[in-house]
Formats: sequence, C-alpha cells, structure tokens
Amino acid sequence: MELRKLQRTKTGTFFVCLPRYWAEKNGLERGSVVAIAETPDGNLLISPKPSAERVLKEITLKPSPFLDREIIGKYLLGYDIIKVESKERISPEDREKVKQAATRLVGLEIIEEDYAKIILQCLLEPSSFPPDKVLKREYAIAASMHRDAVTALLDGDRKLAKNVVARDNEVNRLYFLLVRILRTVIQNPSLGEKLGIRPIDCLDYRITSSLVESIGDQSAQLAKEVAESRAVKPKQKVAKLIIELHSMIYDSHETAIKALFLHDVPLAESVRSLQKKISELREKLHQELKGEENAEYFLSAISHLTRIYENSIDIADLVIPRLSA
Repeated sequence: MELRKLQRTKTGTFFVCLPRYWAEKNGLERGSVVAIAETPDGNLLISPKPSAERVLKEITLKPSPFLDREIIGKYLLGYDIIKVESKERISPEDREKVKQAATRLVGLEIIEEDYAKIILQCLLEPSSFPPDKVLKREYAIAASMHRDAVTALLDGDRKLAKNVVARDNEVNRLYFLLVRILRTVIQNPSLGEKLGIRPIDCLDYRITSSLVESIGDQSAQLAKEVAESRAVKPKQKVAKLIIELHSMIYDSHETAIKALFLHDVPLAESVRSLQKKISELREKLHQELKGEENAEYFLSAISHLTRIYENSIDIADLVIPRLSA
C-alpha cells in the first residue's frame, strides 16, 4: 500500500495525486477522464477507462495430455476466449477433451472450429449471476441428491440412484461458475458493487460452495453404491434408524445454509449441538448391523451421511454476524 497526503486548494477542494506509473500504465494523460465510485464501506474506486467496454481476456493453449484441465483452469481464472491451436491437425482425442470440458462449464461454447484450431468463448455476463443465487441453486440440487440417495437406499431403487449420480454434474457446473464469478469480483470491485457482494465475502462463498459440492459428491457416491448393489433393503428397525439419522443430518445442512445467509450465529450453533444425538444414532445402527450379511453396505452409507453432517458443521462455522458498514 502506498500512502499519500491529502491536499486542499484555496477554494476548499480536496485532492490527491495519482501515482505516475499507474497513469502511464493505463494510458492516462492530462485531460483524461476517470470514473470515481464510493463503496458502502467508504472507500473510493477509481476506474481509468469509465466509458470503455469490458475487454475480453484471451489465451491460447496447445494440445496436451491435460488439455481439458487447462481449459477448466483458464475458465476459472476468468478468461473469456480460450483458443486451442496446433501446428498440425488437432487429433480426435483432443477435440473430445475440448468438447467434454465445454460441457462441464456453464456458458462456455465452441464458436469456431477447423482442422488446427478450436475457439471457445464464455458467453455469460458476470453481472447477470449474483453469487448468492448461484450458491442457493447449487445447494438446492445437492440437497435433493442427499434426500433421493437415502430414498434409493431404503427402497433399493437403482433407477433413482442412477438419476442422483447424473445430477452431480450440474452441481459441479454451478461450482465452477461460482468460482469464476468470485474471482472476477475480486479482480473487479465495481462488479462486486453491482452484484451486492463485498470482497471480504468472496472467501466465505468460495468455501461454502466447495462444501456444498462435497455434500453432492457424498450423495452421489452413496447413490453409486446403491446403483451397483443387489437392491438390498434394510430391515425395519435399521430403516427406521437410518431415516432418523438422515432427517437430522438433512435439517443440519438446511439450517447451516439458512444461518449463513441470515448471519445468525445462534442458529449456526444449533447445527453443532446435534453432534451427540448423531453419534448416539450411529452407535445404535452399528449395534443393529452386527452380524448382518449386508452390514458393510449399510455402514458405508452411514459413513457418507456422517461426512455430509461434517460438511454442515463446516458451513455453520463460517457464519459470523454481518457488521454494519
């Protein structure tokens, strides 16, 4: 940080000199117009090109064994145009990697393609996607996956289980989208103003989104085990205990997300207070499953549910009271 002394003219106007290197870097000279905006916390933002359209960020990649990962990485870093170019013909394998990466990323489309070049462009306007709405949508899908995975387990419904596994792709797409938006906000505070999110909130959104994705992953893993099973149903007493455990854990992440958006610390603490009851339920299930032929199958499901509860606690731990500006 560079400190500069505030000065005042004889007529009472306050002024401060802008750094020379910054002005030259942005092509400013005497008479140039800059935009000044005040943030809710009292800071001033100075934009060197107030009337210019947003410059699209471009990058060129070469085909490689990790081409799909590179495309995802550049998308997350906020690149708008990603070019894949080769001196020779792009192989069918690399073309498939590009297409698979594009399907995993919201808004990324192939706009041009020939034998040695593929151009992808993200057609989304970041200001159209408030982070809170993206996160709520991601959570809604993950929560439905949790609910349906347990239903599939109890009913031995392999068709429903496969549907749960398929939904995990949409959770991942929304996670990647949110990471891209948050990184763009950090680099462009004026966008944060427009979206109503402060830079200090970005880290919590990023961590929460990752935890929500983990809820989806655990639910998908549970559903995958059901889909690959012999559609075994639990005995009545075990089923009753699983339902009770599931209900408590489902309520815990619903409460944690609600507390996060309301900045309600007591509500968040109520999630952690369930630890003893959940441990007791797990112990009862372990006792009931002793000696059972399919014990390992159901114990694995209980393990996935326990990890979902741990994700709920982690979300609740992010809750802090909203400080007034």
